[in-house]
Amino acid sequence: MTLEELQKHVVGLNEKVTLLDGSRTKYINFDNAASTPTLMPVMDKVNEFCKWYSNVHRGTGFKSQLSSWVFEEARNIIGRFVGADASSAVIFCKNTTEAINKLAWRFQCPMIKAVGKEAEKPVILTSVMEHHSNELPWRKVGKVVHVAINADGTVNSSDFYKKIDQHKGKICLVAISGASNVTGYINPIHEYARKAHEAGAQIAIDAAQLAPHRPINIRPKKHPEHIDYLAFSAHKIYAPYGIGVLVADRSVFEHGDPDYVGGGTVDIVDLENAYWKDLPEREEAGTPDIVGVVALAKVIMLIEQVGFDSIIEHEAKLTAYALEKLNAIPEIVIYGDKDPKTARNRLGVISLNVRDMDHALVSAILSYEGGIGVRNGCFCAHPYVKCLLGVTPEQAKEVEKHILARDRSTIPGTFRISFGLYNTKQEIDEFCKVLRKIIKKEYIGKYLLDKERGEYYPEGFQVDFSKFFTF
Repeated sequence: MTLEELQKHVVGLNEKVTLLDGSRTKYINFDNAASTPTLMPVMDKVNEFCKWYSNVHRGTGFKSQLSSWVFEEARNIIGRFVGADASSAVIFCKNTTEAINKLAWRFQCPMIKAVGKEAEKPVILTSVMEHHSNELPWRKVGKVVHVAINADGTVNSSDFYKKIDQHKGKICLVAISGASNVTGYINPIHEYARKAHEAGAQIAIDAAQLAPHRPINIRPKKHPEHIDYLAFSAHKIYAPYGIGVLVADRSVFEHGDPDYVGGGTVDIVDLENAYWKDLPEREEAGTPDIVGVVALAKVIMLIEQVGFDSIIEHEAKLTAYALEKLNAIPEIVIYGDKDPKTARNRLGVISLNVRDMDHALVSAILSYEGGIGVRNGCFCAHPYVKCLLGVTPEQAKEVEKHILARDRSTIPGTFRISFGLYNTKQEIDEFCKVLRKIIKKEYIGKYLLDKERGEYYPEGFQVDFSKFFTF
């Protein structure tokens, strides 16, 4: 299958939505960094499997045996996709967030070293760029040290090397994103892996944004640039059926108690003891999302057929085109790399603002009057966005007070467009057309602010969603 063929098989691609003026228009989805739609071959494969669906493992019936075989075949497909070998375990979770929390649990207790009468916590080296899911779990583990970012929003590699040397012997883990969900920057993860290993540490990569857009090879364990841990989600890679993946150093998970315990995790239980199963079953408590696993495996096979080169080429052209169009609008502020010529070196994620307009208001008008889906706010990366916006500590404290008083109307942020393999230049043209109308104040609605939610709604307009979907 070619990319051109696959682009015709996006589920919901031609659905129309109701606008404020009562007309209907084809929906434009520029929110792929949050979740991607699924693909018809994936939906078809899920439907094909459902007639054989049964619980995996331990069942003696034909359907259970078949489902168990499918489940493990999918695990192998996913492992090969990221270059995992026998030293790594592919563990299924709900999403990237749960995968990183699962990893943090493993690092939490054993890594605290007794130093005299005090406990010296290990250092987790991460960056200001991180999504909250690769920041908050590590605060439970040890001392989180942040690598600074440059003025353009990239990770400051000099500061990375400096802090690696400064904390050498105390760093147990480098936890960093493969690519930013705010600016689309791609980090040199293998270079950072080499430096981490030289310092006696391991490295964990949040690949939620990277996996749908770039090939990943974690490399063999003995390779100096090996990625020890990798997490990503199916819902960002055209399989929104509910699973995440943690590819982990097997040796770290073979001993100790799992974070979740119960059905499926044990070999034997008596009233006093429990004996855990081997990996990966010991880390997959309860009935897993078998359908989600099937969907992800099918998506991976489709991507491998199409080839990442085609996807990268298509998305780079879209990003370059969008940057050219946006750079031509004086009222637009772009955060991060604005150069169309470097589009191939980043993801198609662009955060921007209209000068002197609330990001939440712009996003609302794009939706209600353009049928264009974007996202606004801080994208679960508050420290990073505040740095990009130049928010001072004093300003941040003031906003904090408002939020604690249930007023989210002053939250600083941007709105974000993010491309998938199916988006088009024509959609970018329509986006820029609506954007220009917003800048010229030619939108028709009177928008009211819900302070508690920090969102805008057009006065007197309500959509009857039951006309679009009902149970």
